Amino acid sequence: MKKQFFLFPILFLFSINFARAHCPLCTVGAAVAAGGAAYLGVDSIVIGLFIGAFAVSMGWWIGNLIKKKIIPFQKTGLIVLSFLTTVIPLRPLLSEIGSIPIYWFGSYGSLFNRTYIFDAFLLGSIIGGFIVCTTPWLSKKISENRGKMIPYQGIILTLSLLVLVGIIMQVLS
Repeated sequence: MKKQFFLFPILFLFSINFARAHCPLCTVGAAVAAGGAAYLGVDSIVIGLFIGAFAVSMGWWIGNLIKKKIIPFQKTGLIVLSFLTTVIPLRPLLSEIGSIPIYWFGSYGSLFNRTYIFDAFLLGSIIGGFIVCTTPWLSKKISENRGKMIPYQGIILTLSLLVLVGIIMQVLS
């Protein structure tokens, strides 16, 4: 009886398929980075960057877990749904209005001489989601040029880009 009890978990472990998710480590990394950013008191555009990256990565991960295609654009729909259900509830808590004054020439109020207002958290979330969506393509191009892939290249690339863009946003705001 004891042999069968220990044999079952071992057989169960060997019967599990390997995860083919977008990147669960990227998902956890984005969530930890966003939490750390909030704790350290950085700007809401930077927090939005990491929240948006987390939301898109989570949607991508869940989309890859579902093997059967039920509706057209299923994975894309799950990514968008994950983004919306993560960012929209957090928006009232983290919303900050930012502005970009552009004064080139002409009188105030003309097309080329205005101040543009935006929601910093939402803009950061969109940029973070865009970074997560483009890094698999960028990683593939890097691997094609080098001829081989660095271990954890996708994770390193995603988190490096998020941190670099986050630092730039923090300095500019």
